[in-house]
Amino acid sequence: MSGRQGGKAKPLKAPKKQIKELDDDDLAFQKKQKEEAAIKKAAADALRAKKK
Repeated sequence: MSGRQGGKAKPLKAPKKQIKELDDDDLAFQKKQKEEAAIKKAAADALRAKKK
């Protein structure tokens, strides 16, 4: 008989993610994305407040 006889198989370990170094372009892009998200959120909040 084999050593493994049924039961739940253990999941394989996922490889660790490498830490990505951000350059100036990446940081500027992230800042722009955050600003755009804040503007969209403010607009959505204004619309919700208007409907009430």
